Amino acid sequence: MSSTSEPLALPATKAAANRDAKVIGLVAVAHFMSHVHGMLLPPILGQVKEAFGVSYTQVALAITVFNIASALLQTPTGFLVDRIGPRMMLTGGLILSSAAITAAALLPGYWFFIIAYGLMGVANTVYHPADYSILSAAIDGKKIGKAFSVHTFAGYLGFGVTPALVLATAAIWGWHGAFLFVAGLTFAVAILLIVAGSVLPRAVRKPLGPARTASSRSEAKVGLDLLLSPPILRNLLFFFCLAMANGGIQTFTVVGMGAIHGTPASVANVALSGFLLFSAGGVLLGGIIADRTPHHERVAAIGFACTSTMAILMAWVNMPAALLIGVMSLGGLLNGIIQPSRDMMVRAVTPAGSFGKVFGFVTTGFNFGGVISPLLYAWLMDRGEPRAIFMIVVAFIFLSLVTVLTRAKPQAKAAWTH
Repeated sequence: MSSTSEPLALPATKAAANRDAKVIGLVAVAHFMSHVHGMLLPPILGQVKEAFGVSYTQVALAITVFNIASALLQTPTGFLVDRIGPRMMLTGGLILSSAAITAAALLPGYWFFIIAYGLMGVANTVYHPADYSILSAAIDGKKIGKAFSVHTFAGYLGFGVTPALVLATAAIWGWHGAFLFVAGLTFAVAILLIVAGSVLPRAVRKPLGPARTASSRSEAKVGLDLLLSPPILRNLLFFFCLAMANGGIQTFTVVGMGAIHGTPASVANVALSGFLLFSAGGVLLGGIIADRTPHHERVAAIGFACTSTMAILMAWVNMPAALLIGVMSLGGLLNGIIQPSRDMMVRAVTPAGSFGKVFGFVTTGFNFGGVISPLLYAWLMDRGEPRAIFMIVVAFIFLSLVTVLTRAKPQAKAAWTH
């Protein structure tokens, strides 16, 4: 019997692995595009400013509107993901993103541009709840850390390649053409999900009639109780702190180091690139670590300790170029390693069937941080206090560490159930 059953098991295992690879690949491509959308405007900020004849602040309002729309609507979108299915929502989000980017490129006038960016923010609400819902439902628990790491890596990669992609296409077709190119690429990914998305989980069928109404009310109450439970609120704070810390490093390293130490912009940019690239590599390494240890808080604590040390050195030590690049690259590596453990900590306190709403809710912390951090750190720069930026970054890193170390151990029965 063993000689006949073993050959049957191998193809089944291979088929499961192929299916997992397709699921992770489709979700990663969609997440890649969402980060392309987030970085679409910054490389050509000056061109858009000149085209509309407005100030930098007025152009930056588009990014603020994008983040506000995402922050307000991402949690309701998470509920929709759990109700009608992540596959349909993810495909719809890509199509809406494509339409909004096209509108931003073609509609005349500054305010149409702002409105189009608001629609992009609405579309952006889909990606995190749908992506994490798909991965949590479709990927085996023993591989979920690697799946999360590939997903996050794809996002970092999207951030990394977008400046070069946008500048190259804008050099050929202008900023309108760059937007239309990204819109077409986004629509192509939506078509890919339609054609190859049969491997993605669909919505769970709900009972019909009065039973469905009663079930919906019960789900809404349980969902609200879940989101307002201490473990989930702690994770919301955790994501907000990460956004505030990373926002300071990613956005104000170049101008901050120049103001404090007179660091040349070319050197600071190389150091920042090292931080971002090694963060992407660290995410993949972090996925392997996350699958091999249940102690995700320890991984995060080590990463936070090293990242805070990096920020302190940047603020107080005038390092030679090679040392600065090395320190920031190492800090980026450890910052990346944290990310899969971050996702695993959220998953550990989320009941099955609620991944969309929970990840949608906690990742609004990124949006709130995206609204607040540029204004806070720019205000400090205007006041001539660049060192304070890095001190606040360190403060938010330590607050992140506190939220991790004080979290309760996941229990068999969640605290919000009765």
